[in-house]
Amino acid sequence: MHQPKHRISTTLRIAAVAAVGLCVFGSMLSAADEPAMPKSLDEAIAMERADALPRTAFYDTPSLASSKPGDLLRQEPGIGFALPSGATAVRILYHSLSADGADVATSGVVLIPAGSPPADGWPVIVWAHGTSGVARQCAPSLQKDMEYGEEGLMPMVRARFAVIATDYHGLGTQSPHEYLNKTAQGRDVIYSIPAAHAAVPSLARPWVVIGHSQGGLAAWSVAEMQAKLHDPYYRGAISVAPAADLTSIIMGMGKPGSSAAYYLGYMAYGMHVRTPSFKPSDMLTGEALKRYADVTTKGCWNYAYAAFINAPAGAVLKPGWDQLPAAIRLFKEGELAQAPAAGPLLVIAGEADESVPFAPLRAVAEQACRNGSALTFRSYPGLDHDPTMDKSTPDQLAWVRDRLAGKPSPSNCASLAK
Repeated sequence: MHQPKHRISTTLRIAAVAAVGLCVFGSMLSAADEPAMPKSLDEAIAMERADALPRTAFYDTPSLASSKPGDLLRQEPGIGFALPSGATAVRILYHSLSADGADVATSGVVLIPAGSPPADGWPVIVWAHGTSGVARQCAPSLQKDMEYGEEGLMPMVRARFAVIATDYHGLGTQSPHEYLNKTAQGRDVIYSIPAAHAAVPSLARPWVVIGHSQGGLAAWSVAEMQAKLHDPYYRGAISVAPAADLTSIIMGMGKPGSSAAYYLGYMAYGMHVRTPSFKPSDMLTGEALKRYADVTTKGCWNYAYAAFINAPAGAVLKPGWDQLPAAIRLFKEGELAQAPAAGPLLVIAGEADESVPFAPLRAVAEQACRNGSALTFRSYPGLDHDPTMDKSTPDQLAWVRDRLAGKPSPSNCASLAK
């Protein structure tokens, strides 16, 4: 999941405000003064249009018959991104697998720092993004700020890390997006790595994965997958505010008057993709059902948020929906900490997170410790969902540097259990 897209650049924000005819006082709108979220549907539409890059035939799926997962299918220069000075980007299209193991094409971007790489190549962070939407146009590689901008992502590049950033299949590409499926998104992350190396030979081999929210679930999933894959270059994972307990998350968002009810449309969409016999009307009612088609097709995160600004309070979940086979499958397939994760795992939580509740996330971390994961749990008092990603970035980068340098990562499982 994911909260207000406050990281949209000042230039893009000014363009969006101007497009809907709102007044801007003074000649500049500082980042500190930027509104955190759209205040109307028109403003959300303008924000997304100002940030959008054109989707071209690059994203169309070629024949996958002669390729294998991890193979690079296409590459092109990444033009139009708001990058740190001197940094460059390469778009990639690569072969991945769905949750069921079907062949899919997935798009993404490799971000390359300014200057010359170290002798052994650019140190690599593999990035898994939070919720951007479920429609095809919601791929981060189709946004000038790549969805996160200065919220963690560009600071990684500025700190001289190359970043391999998957879109997840169905965002950008033609296959439907398997929203919040840890296996599907974990595979998209893992298979982006060999494809990125084929496109950008200056990348170093060792890598660490970082993910936030939806991407936090993916990053943790990657750590669990590595217990079987044993990639010799894998050095660890950082899972920031992961969607680790879907039952508590969805039930919280489904309370009458919840400010996050728009996420439920995304949940229902993902459940339908995974279990086609499931219909959104099996789960949603009231305003969530009325707005389902719009929030899953017409726009991305800002659009979905704005679509619910003036929604009257009321029930949005049907009683008993969580007992349906599709719901039980969602909860089962989204479980974390049922098996040990490979390598060091840093789990970061905001103690004031309104999207991913703190107590259930801590409980999942405790379960991971009991099941043998080498885990460090770090919480940040007073921080909500996106600020947790933003404010913890320096600590994340320090942790990554230590892992890539071969330093051990001490677990705090013993103190976590107290």
